[in-house]
Amino acid sequence: MEKIYIFGHRNPDTDSVTSAISLEYLKKQLGYHAEARVLGELNDETKFVLDYFHVKYPKYLNDVKLQMKDIFYHKGYFLKETSSIEDTYQFMNDKNITGVPIVDENKKFKGIITAKTILNKIFDWQDTLLTSYSNILKTLNGVELLKYDEEIDGNVIAASYKSTTFLENIHLKKTDILIVGDRHSIIERAVLSKIKLLIITGNGNIKEEHLKIAKKNKVNVIKTPLDTFKAVNRILFSNYINNLLGKERSHTILENEYYDDFLKKANLLGFNNYPIVDKHNTCKGLIRLTEINKKNRKKVILVDHNESEQSAIGLEETDILEVIDHHKIGDISTNAPINFRNMAVGSTNTIIYHLYQENRVIIPYWVAGLMLSGILSDTLALTSPTTTDIDRQVVKNLEEITHLSYQEYSREMFAGSLNLNKKTPSDLINMDLKTFQTNSGFFKVSQIITLNPTPLLENKDILQEELEKQLGADIFIIFMITDILKNGSYFLYTKSAEEYLKKIFKRNIYQGFYVEGCVSRKKQIIPYIMEGE
Repeated sequence: MEKIYIFGHRNPDTDSVTSAISLEYLKKQLGYHAEARVLGELNDETKFVLDYFHVKYPKYLNDVKLQMKDIFYHKGYFLKETSSIEDTYQFMNDKNITGVPIVDENKKFKGIITAKTILNKIFDWQDTLLTSYSNILKTLNGVELLKYDEEIDGNVIAASYKSTTFLENIHLKKTDILIVGDRHSIIERAVLSKIKLLIITGNGNIKEEHLKIAKKNKVNVIKTPLDTFKAVNRILFSNYINNLLGKERSHTILENEYYDDFLKKANLLGFNNYPIVDKHNTCKGLIRLTEINKKNRKKVILVDHNESEQSAIGLEETDILEVIDHHKIGDISTNAPINFRNMAVGSTNTIIYHLYQENRVIIPYWVAGLMLSGILSDTLALTSPTTTDIDRQVVKNLEEITHLSYQEYSREMFAGSLNLNKKTPSDLINMDLKTFQTNSGFFKVSQIITLNPTPLLENKDILQEELEKQLGADIFIIFMITDILKNGSYFLYTKSAEEYLKKIFKRNIYQGFYVEGCVSRKKQIIPYIMEGE
């Protein structure tokens, strides 16, 4: 079963992370292979929640771009370096491929052999043989008579002229491999000379006395039905395919390499066959440039967002199966119909709670705790203007499962969630920073929720300076410091945001100005900026 990645937006907050984990559990109960991931570093609040309910942190997902492992390729298409030339050629012929990766006994990539390589080198082959006894046996369709060595290394000699001439002119050595018919005088000389291998052609007989000498001298003996001419022509094809590997560098492709990077490389190299290897150089198979149309795109479910700018890199290269969100409809599009669940509620977890009810799946304690945390975080403990009666009812139901008081738990969650002493100005701004797009360009709004805004306000000049540094090509950046006890927010901003903030609040503004009752970025800031465009 294919894995389904579930993730929220970049700069993950508590609602996005807990909704991804809660949905993962639900999907698994329904029989899916789902896995929650995050697209960025967890903030302190989210870490507090996961630690409180003893839940492992989700793994980081760098991107969802197509990788070579997502492209159809010939898995398991490789041969050991001890395979024969004949077996290699037959493998390519059977699989209808023009090249095959060669590996060692541990499947580590050694090189690639193509049909062209075999053709070019076989005609220049000398009379040497370096292969296995079993390779020779198979290539010559032979029968084992005597075997003492698995590896055969030597020079091939054929007794092709009359016996007297051969005996007078040929001096046999221990490294020789002799191919001969049932010419007993030559066979006798061969076994007495302790040659490496004796091959008797035409299913010829070997005398018992000669067989005894061969045993005494540990001479390997094979009998083949082929005649001498055919045996001589075929035996070179029993050589290890490793003998044909050149010293030229082979171009491998990592299975985790991006598909678009592979295309660029292939266009430069101009080859058709590319071995696929992992990071340890273990061969996985072969990909052919002419067969890369079939893709197995990553399967994803988006929670708490539906805008590409806030999602994973490479989202356009995936199959989006579902979207579960409580924000405005964004720019994400799909090639096929999907389940799109969007509700005007204060938290994505509120929607996921209803999915549990609809599928009649019991919510365990720890999942209920995550859902409760996500809702309380996004609704500021049910005080945000985004809060609905549906959120309040779900919180009540989750209190019954967790036996927690949402007022007491939310105070504990917010109090323990932000350690300002360990954060740089950049860290603070980027903890919950979201990007939005208007006709004029991109802008960003960051928000921190705290029980004590004083340390932040005391460093407002440093924070405002950091905002200007981070501005880049964006139109402006706004930084909300939300005081959950006072139920309002303080505002820091880049100078380019002044006119926008004046229009929103219709008042004079300054760095660190306070707005009573303004706690929702989504409902009280973003819509007014969009309308002004």
